[in-house]
Amino acid sequence: MIVDVHTHVWECPCHIGERFVHDAKVTAGDGYKDIHVDLDKHWAAMEPVDRAIVLGFRARHVGVLVPNEYVAEYVGRHPEKLIGFCSIDPQDPDAVEQLDHCVQTLKLQGLKMGPIYQNVAPTDSRFRRILKRAEELRIPMLIHQGTTFCENVSLEIANPILLQPLALEFPKLVTVIAHMGHPWINETLVLIRKNRNMYADISALFYRPWQFYNALVAAMEYGVLDRLLLGSDYPFTTPQGTMDALRAVNRMAEGTNLPRIPEKAIEAMIGRDTLGLLGIG
Repeated sequence: MIVDVHTHVWECPCHIGERFVHDAKVTAGDGYKDIHVDLDKHWAAMEPVDRAIVLGFRARHVGVLVPNEYVAEYVGRHPEKLIGFCSIDPQDPDAVEQLDHCVQTLKLQGLKMGPIYQNVAPTDSRFRRILKRAEELRIPMLIHQGTTFCENVSLEIANPILLQPLALEFPKLVTVIAHMGHPWINETLVLIRKNRNMYADISALFYRPWQFYNALVAAMEYGVLDRLLLGSDYPFTTPQGTMDALRAVNRMAEGTNLPRIPEKAIEAMIGRDTLGLLGIG
């Protein structure tokens, strides 16, 4: 089964603030594409995969507030294929109650967090209370623990190594580190090697082809290729584009003595039992 573990839906500007869009435009330059998500286009883009996880995104600090009800309503139209993850802003006093509502009432099956966007360190008690409840609810978490294009954020709370004490405190919480924790890829690799309930996705990496190739070589050398999950980061990339780039990654080594990623490992990544690993269906 092919699973895209990392896709977004939102309305722009309804759910996305002007500052977020401005920073995205500045960073992308001439390559900027409208980040508004048309739900019909999202659904069409998911055609090459068997299942897709649709992430909520709530981060008041950067002006992104996608209602969890919006995610639940959309995935409810296509329950045979789409799986919804809620997002909770740790700055909200009722964050734990929101999580309970999302899981028990809206029937969302996982949690999306992003400390750098939410301006709360992952070791902060406001953050940890949400993870404690997620572990109790037995839902997986996908966490953006890496850099971003947003200007008004703190990189010092974004390093994946900050997740290590949380892995010890919440050993049963299944966690996916988005984008392999870019640019702290090696930190991510040693984390997922050491902590057996931690994984990483490869979303939004292939358009930096040299970094993408080196990330996969490093994962091979650490012996954790089997802990990497397919993800696209739609609308910024697509699942088909991600799979095409993954299958072409060894072009970087053509005509050289550089190592190659085994084709078998590449196909295993594309066809991984992601839902089984995350404990959802």
